[in-house]
Amino acid sequence: MRSGLLFKLALLLAIFGILSSGITGYYAYTANRAMLVSATQSDLLTAARGVNRRMVQWEDEAADDTLLLSRLVQVQVVINQRNGSEARRARDELAQAFSAMLALHPEYLQVRLIGAADNGLELVRVDSRSGLTERVDGGDLQEKGHFPYVFETLALPAGQIYQSSIEVNHERSAHDAEGRPGLMVATPLPRSDGQPGGLLVINLDLERLLGQLRSDLPKDYQLYLANRWGDFLVHPDQAQTFGFDKGRRVLMQDSFAATKALFERKQNQLTLSGLDDPQQAAGQVMAFVRHPLGRGNRDDFIVTGLVQPLDTAVAAAAPLGQRIIHMVLAFSVIAIMLAVVFARAMLRPINTLAQAASSFSTTQLQQALPVERNDEIGVLARNFDRMQRQINSHMASLYDNQRELSYLAHHDSLTGLANRALFFQRLEQLLEQSQRNASQFAVLFVDLDHFKQINDQHGHAIGDQVLQIVARRLLHAVRGNDMVARMGGDEYLILLQGSFTTDSLSELLSKLSLSIGEPMVVEGKKLEVGASIGYSLYPRDGTTAEQLVNQADHAMYHVKAIQRDGHTRQLPYN
Repeated sequence: MRSGLLFKLALLLAIFGILSSGITGYYAYTANRAMLVSATQSDLLTAARGVNRRMVQWEDEAADDTLLLSRLVQVQVVINQRNGSEARRARDELAQAFSAMLALHPEYLQVRLIGAADNGLELVRVDSRSGLTERVDGGDLQEKGHFPYVFETLALPAGQIYQSSIEVNHERSAHDAEGRPGLMVATPLPRSDGQPGGLLVINLDLERLLGQLRSDLPKDYQLYLANRWGDFLVHPDQAQTFGFDKGRRVLMQDSFAATKALFERKQNQLTLSGLDDPQQAAGQVMAFVRHPLGRGNRDDFIVTGLVQPLDTAVAAAAPLGQRIIHMVLAFSVIAIMLAVVFARAMLRPINTLAQAASSFSTTQLQQALPVERNDEIGVLARNFDRMQRQINSHMASLYDNQRELSYLAHHDSLTGLANRALFFQRLEQLLEQSQRNASQFAVLFVDLDHFKQINDQHGHAIGDQVLQIVARRLLHAVRGNDMVARMGGDEYLILLQGSFTTDSLSELLSKLSLSIGEPMVVEGKKLEVGASIGYSLYPRDGTTAEQLVNQADHAMYHVKAIQRDGHTRQLPYN
C-alpha cells in the first residue's frame, strides 16, 4: 500500500509540475508576442503622428512664406498700379523675390501673384522648371479666375490663409507642377481702396514632401495617406493613388474596413494587428491617425496609416519560444525527480501519524501531540517552530544586509557620494526626461590638482580626509536637485539640471573652483588643492551618457593642459 501511495503522489506532483511549467512557458511566450505587437502599434502610432506633424509643419511654413511675400511693398504697387515704370520695376523685384523663395524651398513648384481683374490674370509668376527657377512673363501669363483656389481665396478676409485639397495639377504650361500632386496655399490681397486686388499663391510639391517622409521611415513600414473622402493619396502601389483623378474611386475604407470610423469622425486613431484581429489585419500590424488639414478655413483632414508585417514585429519572440521549450523540458525532468523525493519525504510524517493512531486504537487512550512531547511528531513540531524563528531571524538579517549592500552598490564608501553606477543611472533617466521635454542640462568632470603630492607627502589617511572635505564642499556648492558623484580616485562628476548661459555657467564653475581651493586643516596641517573642471551640455555635446561624460572628461584634460602651461580662460574648454 505504501508503494502504491508513493507512486500516486509522485505521479500527481510530476503532472502538476509539468503542467505548471508548460502553462507558464506558453503564457510567457504569448504575453511576449502581445507585448511586442503592442510596442509595434505604439511605434506606428508615434510615427504616423510624426508624419502628420511634418505635413502640418510644411503647410505652416508655406502659409508663413505666403504671408511674408504678401507684405512686400512691391505687392501693393503691382496691385494698385497695373501699368507704368514703377509697376514694371515692382514686378521685376517681386520676380526676384519669388525666385529666391523657390531656390530656398525646393518643395515649392510655383510662386504667383494673381490679380482679381481680367479673369484672374497672373501678374507675376515664377515656376520651377527642371529644378531651376524660371520667370513666366508677357503673353505666357494665364487667366486663373475659374480655378477654385482663386475665387475662394478672393472671398476670404485680408490676412487669412486658403489651402486647397491635395490633388493632381492639370494647369497647362505649369512646368514642373504640371501633372504632379500637390496643394495650393494662398492669401488674399486687398487694394488700397479695400476692394479685392488679387492673391499670392504658392504651389507645394507633394511628391517631394512625401519622398522625404518615406526616407525617414523604416524600410519595412508601408505608408498610406487618404483625403477626407478616403481616396488614396499615397499607397505602396502607385496605381491605387489619385483614383478620383482617373475616373475611379479607390478608398481606404474599402481596403481597411475598420478605418471607416475615422472618416465618420467617430475616432481619431485606431490600431489593428493580425494577432488580435486576423480577419481585418491578416499578417500585419497597423496604425491609422486622422489629422486636420489647413489653418481652419476648410473642414478638411487627412488619414495617415502605417503598416508593418506581423512577422517582423514578433520576430524577437521566436528565440524566446525555443528557450521556453527547452526550459519546460528541463523543468519537467526536475519536477519528476522532485516529485519522487517529495513523496518519500511526505510519507515519513504520515507513517508517524499512523503509528500514533495505531497506538491510540490499541490503548483506547487519547494521545495529545503537543510540541512538548519527545516522540517524532513532537520533534517535528519543535523543529518546525524553531525553523520558523530561525527563518524570521535570517530574513530580517538578510533584509538588513540587502539594504546595506544596495546602498554600498550605489554610493562611494569613503565620501558617501553617489558612485559611478548611480550617476550613470540618474544621467540615463535625465536623458529620457530631457528628450521628452526638450530641456537641457550639464555634466561637469572635476579632477583635483596636486592631490597626489598630498598623498605622497602626508599619507593616504590624510588624502582620504581631503577627498571627504572636497565632497562636502561640492555638495554645498550645488543645488539640492543636482547630483555629485565620485568617479574614482580624485575625480568627481556633477550633474546640473536646467539651462545655462555662458555667464551663469562661468559663475558656477568659479564658485566650485574657489570652494575647492579654500585652504583646509587636516590633523593640524594646512593643505590646499586645486581643481580642473570640464563640462558638456546636452544636447549640444552629445545625446548619450557616454558621449556627455567623455566630452566633459576631454574638456577637463584640456583645461588641465591650459593651466599647466600657465594660461587661463573664463570657461573650461568644451
